[in-house]
Amino acid sequence: MDIEKAVARLDLVQKVRLLTGSALFALHPEPEIGLVSLKLSDGPTGVRGAELRGGTIACVLPNATLLAQHWDVALAREVGEVLADEAAAQQVHVVLGPTINLHRTALGGRLFEAYSEDPLLTGVIAAAYVRGLQDKGIAATPKHYVANESETERRTASMVLDERTLREVYLLPFEIVVEDSSPWAIMAAYNNVNGVPATEHTDLVEGVLKGEWGFDGLLMSDWFATKSTAASANGGLDLAMPGPGGPWEDKLVAAVHAGEVAESVIDDHVGRLLLLASRTGAFGSVRSWPADLPAPDSPVRREQLRRFAAGGMTVLKNSGVLPVRESSVALIGRHAVATVAQGGGSAGVRPPHVISIADGLTSRLGSSVSVVDGVEVRQRYAAPAPGVLKDIRATTFDADGEVLASRDMEIAELAAYGGWAQGAASIEVSGEVVLDEPVRMLIGVRGFGDWTIDVAGRRHAAVLARGTGIVEEALLKPPHWTAEVLLSPGDRITARVRGAVALVGLITQPVPRAPADAIGAAVRAAREADVAVVVVGLTEEQETEGFDKTTLALPGEQDALVAAVAAAARRTVVVVNAATPVLMPWLGQVDAVLWAGLPGQEAGDAVAAALLGEIEPAGRLVTTFPRSDADALPLVPVDGELVYSEGTAVGYRGATDPLFWFGHGLGYTTWEYGAASVTSADGVISSVTAEITNTGSRPGREVVQVYLRPADETIRLIGFAVADVQPGETVRVDVPCDPRTQRRWAGGWHPVSGDVLIARGLGDVRVTLPADQE
Repeated sequence: MDIEKAVARLDLVQKVRLLTGSALFALHPEPEIGLVSLKLSDGPTGVRGAELRGGTIACVLPNATLLAQHWDVALAREVGEVLADEAAAQQVHVVLGPTINLHRTALGGRLFEAYSEDPLLTGVIAAAYVRGLQDKGIAATPKHYVANESETERRTASMVLDERTLREVYLLPFEIVVEDSSPWAIMAAYNNVNGVPATEHTDLVEGVLKGEWGFDGLLMSDWFATKSTAASANGGLDLAMPGPGGPWEDKLVAAVHAGEVAESVIDDHVGRLLLLASRTGAFGSVRSWPADLPAPDSPVRREQLRRFAAGGMTVLKNSGVLPVRESSVALIGRHAVATVAQGGGSAGVRPPHVISIADGLTSRLGSSVSVVDGVEVRQRYAAPAPGVLKDIRATTFDADGEVLASRDMEIAELAAYGGWAQGAASIEVSGEVVLDEPVRMLIGVRGFGDWTIDVAGRRHAAVLARGTGIVEEALLKPPHWTAEVLLSPGDRITARVRGAVALVGLITQPVPRAPADAIGAAVRAAREADVAVVVVGLTEEQETEGFDKTTLALPGEQDALVAAVAAAARRTVVVVNAATPVLMPWLGQVDAVLWAGLPGQEAGDAVAAALLGEIEPAGRLVTTFPRSDADALPLVPVDGELVYSEGTAVGYRGATDPLFWFGHGLGYTTWEYGAASVTSADGVISSVTAEITNTGSRPGREVVQVYLRPADETIRLIGFAVADVQPGETVRVDVPCDPRTQRRWAGGWHPVSGDVLIARGLGDVRVTLPADQE
């Protein structure tokens, strides 16, 4: 049945029903026209599935910035193909990604999920990712349209920016991805744009997205973002998520009957939904799902994810100590033993494993590595690490205390909202501690509600009062209660909660050490080794959906730890396990810095491969690193408005003396640039050719970057290309240049021209071709 005939067979109530979700991550079927239920899943870092916590085991990929640091379109497409297989394995039709908002300021909490501060790099990488997904029949959903660069007050704040800035910077990644990869869906943002909600912004949706760009896919809302009935339906929104409930359904039927919304508008929305269903195999010819896909922990997946992570890591500084060759290594830091694989929020995925840096390095170097835990890095406590508890079980009860459901769990944490435990009057989580001898430990619970905790023959009670936000507070920033308890082998911790909201979980961990004790142990280990590798970083407390950062400083006493180790060690390498810029007051004291990002499930193996030179960490930065908090643009709205006062001068375009420039990265070899030329027509540069030589002793990958520097405009990236070159080899690299970056908006598009810079990053410009020599 074709789409037009299918729409005609449905009455108004049937049609409107299809335009709101049937569940948190599913849409309604309609047997009368052969439509099956579409399944959706969050997906930028992995295909999570319907459960917000503790769901299906899936691949956890390196985070978006780490993937983008490859500057490699082919790799981005391969990432999309992996995610398509992961979606198919879970019978998911639509992946909610990629995130293509920009890194407007380094203080953004959700930057780990977005590619870069540059619209061209973001758009081109995203378009390849989308093609990788959709060529395998899985819909991509670039998000969040548009100007969603802040998490603070994201549901209510208005982003205030002029049309030129909107067109040249923040709309451009969406324009590129629509024109170059034709995504089957796009997600509208929570925020307002110049006072109008993004979910009902007629000018940006009907005018630009569906009109100028010819987007033929479906525009869905972010979850609970739809703020109106008639205005959003008339403004171009096609699907209000999630459901059931919300501002459409019966209210939208009534709006049509009242003449506020034309039925032809409803027909267009349904037609777009059926086109999405047809493209993904949920309407017309219903797809059969493959059964022979690689498992998340299969050798083929592990090799891919290790390569994705290690190759994107970036050498920020190297005084000859990398790759590591010394015979004895002191590996130091909390992030070495509890490596952070992914950021916080809706994109969180349950991995088959997370390889710590300690495990990755010791698996290669054995007893020559001494591992020392570091200082505390969290203010809130996470779920127990694997192996801390066994025989974990979760049980739900109704109001009369009767069991509703009970499951064995691999982790002592689950979602009380949107999963199998939703609707329970109370939830119980229990687990047996894994100990060889009695020891004092910190035990506790996470999540809003009225708790009772039974452990070691004693009952504790805690009331963790509910806050105002379901997602932001209850899921992303849950409160906790802890107590120090003497535990013995075989002790069982049982916690029960009434009135749970979103997330419930146990806390079981060693009693924290004083910072001075941790630093003292690290210094002693560093003195005895040939090289000290200190691993520092952020956690999901800083890098998360829903909240922005207030500082770029590393949490806890990590700066003091690095400084003390650097003063004691013969040589010091710092590995930064974070996706977004941090302050580095110790930079002048250390010999090398490896920017490792959030490396996903194969984290430790990938870091070890990069440190030892098995895989060249050939990444280039995708964000400009400020020297201080004061250099980062503010993120807090004033009177409900966040003004983009910098205009187009975002990131490197407005920087003068950053700690590290956009595009910076040393790799493990050296480069010489030779002759260069520009190919252009009608004043528009189509390509730049540069001759490069690998002057080092190792094979290497170079990222040739081309920038345009107009006389009276901000500088901008117009093209890039990667080249793999053997030692002593000279190659000519052709860099395609995008015409969409060579224009300015002033009531319409006008061309711009200027000097052409060929660079290894804006801090290392190798060739300048003046405008009159192009």
